[in-house]
Amino acid sequence: MIFNSNLNLLKAIGNTPCVKLENISKLTNHEVWAKLEFMNPGGSIKDRIAMYMVEKAEKEGKLKPGDTIIENSSGNTAMGLAIVCRQKGYKLKIVIRNTTSKEKIKMLEIMGVDVIKVEASLPPDHPDSYNNFASKLAANDPNVFYIDQHNNLDNNEAHYMSTGPEIWQQMNGRIDYFVAGVGTGGTCTGAGRYLKEKNPEIQVIGVDPVGSIFYDYFKTGKIVESSRYLIEGLGDEFLIKTAQLEMLDDMIQVTDKQAIENTFLLVAQEGILSGGSSGANIYGVLNLAKRLKEPSVICTVICDSGYKYLSTVYNDDWLTANSMI
Repeated sequence: MIFNSNLNLLKAIGNTPCVKLENISKLTNHEVWAKLEFMNPGGSIKDRIAMYMVEKAEKEGKLKPGDTIIENSSGNTAMGLAIVCRQKGYKLKIVIRNTTSKEKIKMLEIMGVDVIKVEASLPPDHPDSYNNFASKLAANDPNVFYIDQHNNLDNNEAHYMSTGPEIWQQMNGRIDYFVAGVGTGGTCTGAGRYLKEKNPEIQVIGVDPVGSIFYDYFKTGKIVESSRYLIEGLGDEFLIKTAQLEMLDDMIQVTDKQAIENTFLLVAQEGILSGGSSGANIYGVLNLAKRLKEPSVICTVICDSGYKYLSTVYNDDWLTANSMI
């Protein structure tokens, strides 16, 4: 290891490896590559947007020393913000669904985050729902800065500035398809926009869970009623600014069971322990591969580590209770 006196934890965010999934490539008869985002300090791709959005807010004078940041998160953006806030001296409040994996909640509490659990079963338009409670708290407190990853286009810009260029460089421009889940949409559309600017022939394919509204809106232009699903970090109940679906060439829909089955497939074939959103991405890759007539190069994202889901995705009791096995 080369000594670097300027290297700190925040500078370790990004520049994650992009590796060939050898066995999945053989299964599909296509080249399948994956960017290993669990190798960020907070264990997920969301470290990128946490750092970028905070530093952008600092440059714009929206944050001052000692301020409190608030966000609603399924856990990964929260962990990224927890690291950034520890490094920069901000306080952090996180609104999180009470069904989020115990590992994520415990890690946030250990990091000194003020974790506010909200009832996951509340309807989307309820003022105390996951989608609304953080903004309500911020509106009532002028000393709180609401990051708002779901509507803050700095989210997308973070991936346009880092994830997209890294993929292009690591793949030496050899990429035909980019497949990524749509949670906030930042990764898929931010990185996808960069890749399309480099080569307009690259196809960007989104992945959306059954129960989210994005797939139906993309396909029909109509907003359907949302329903609950198990996979954390994907989909939404509302149209949000960061989900720039017009950037996509197509979208694939995935059930909870398909996502979880492919999470285990990723372990079995590649030895990669990931979360359910990565399993959804692998399902999207396999679904796309079946349709392709010519050998292609497909790149996807392993969003986070499976160590955050030992009480859910990798727990037989949880799987049984949710009819996944």
